Amino acid sequence: MTSEIHRLPATGLGRAFRDGSLRPSAALEAILARIAVADPQVNAFATLDAAGARQAAAEADARFAGGTPRGALDGVPVSIKDNIAVAGLRCAWGSHVFEHHVPAADETPVARLRAQGAVILGKTNVSEFTLGRGNVDTALFGVTRNPWDTALTSGASSGGAVSAVASGMGPLALGTDGGGSIRRPAGYAGLLGLKPSTGRVARRDGLPVILHDAEIIGPIARTVDDLALALAAIQGPLDEDRASLAFRADDAEPAPRPMRILYVPRFGDWPVDAAIADSCAAAARNLAALGHRVEEGTVPADLALFEREWPKVGAAGLAWLLRGKDWRGRIGAVYAEMAEQGARLSAADYQDALVAFRELFAQFARFFRDYDLMMTPSSGALQFPADSFGPPHHRAFTGIVNLASLPGISIPADPSPEGLPIGFQLVAPYGQDWRLLAMARQYEAAHPWAQRWPAL
Repeated sequence: MTSEIHRLPATGLGRAFRDGSLRPSAALEAILARIAVADPQVNAFATLDAAGARQAAAEADARFAGGTPRGALDGVPVSIKDNIAVAGLRCAWGSHVFEHHVPAADETPVARLRAQGAVILGKTNVSEFTLGRGNVDTALFGVTRNPWDTALTSGASSGGAVSAVASGMGPLALGTDGGGSIRRPAGYAGLLGLKPSTGRVARRDGLPVILHDAEIIGPIARTVDDLALALAAIQGPLDEDRASLAFRADDAEPAPRPMRILYVPRFGDWPVDAAIADSCAAAARNLAALGHRVEEGTVPADLALFEREWPKVGAAGLAWLLRGKDWRGRIGAVYAEMAEQGARLSAADYQDALVAFRELFAQFARFFRDYDLMMTPSSGALQFPADSFGPPHHRAFTGIVNLASLPGISIPADPSPEGLPIGFQLVAPYGQDWRLLAMARQYEAAHPWAQRWPAL
């Protein structure tokens, strides 16, 4: 049993803690032992807080012994992406510019995890400023690798988070998704990754916001039960975050029903690698076999508008972030160029991007009058070398979902002929995050994936 503890899901750990067959501290030691073996091979962690985790696990031991566990995640190890603030732990954002930044307070979702008794393992590696080009490779922390093939990337910017979960270095991770940074890596690692609706997960006490309201904190997990457990823990309103006030803390999964799904196999002229096209087409057929009405079509929004306006948001945000800071020669060349581009934008240019947000939201709202879900590949390209930027088409399917404030999930599909993970994306109307989990649960029951583990 000890050698397999690191493979237990969060829900399995919780059951073992409650029936007394396993203590949180023993589970933590098994996972720390797994980290000692796996992390040198994939470089998932920027900062590992073994001492803090051991203290939290010991406190969880005492609560279970006294019959007073805090919540469903009490004693469960969770890793946190290194652009989400954890009190007392360095939050370097993948950059020398922030390498000495140590937040004094937890960001809201981390505070909510702690309130449930979760054990924070540490911070996972990110692309610099979480503005990745498909890989995690920073001067500060080096290259993060995919446990399915360590020559390849696990994606960006939550590459460290998915490498940790896929390797058994904790069953859950929190990531952020500003343009696909949860969904694409989850697809590359054979995991579930949810980008919630804007506002579903309240945010305060975090890093400066550089992607307007497009970047959302969401969970990464191997099973739907675990993903649901994490989402339930971190969702809900906070009076300091206006966008969150539309959501209830107790929103939960609806009963399954037949869905009207538009399958969009490609966006415009962006190519899709053949193995991905075949796997996602098979997933679409699988959904139809489950009783859903699946039609094939084109993206129901103005791609040209998105592609023209979306790059302005990150460029302007980065230029604003670096204003007045000593950054020249201390950041990656691609980000220096991006910051220079952002500095040349006018207020009118940025307003054009904000207007595009509203227009694309409206276009998708009209689409969802006739359909319940949109389906696409999670990425247009298979995994590529870990120390290289991705081909442009790897990101084709995700950013427009952020711009429109919609929830999206990556669900494991059939692997490539070489055994590399592939994911497909489902997108729901604004606020219908739990519809995505209901669909993922139905798909998981019919086409399970949790038994797939890398040989690492």
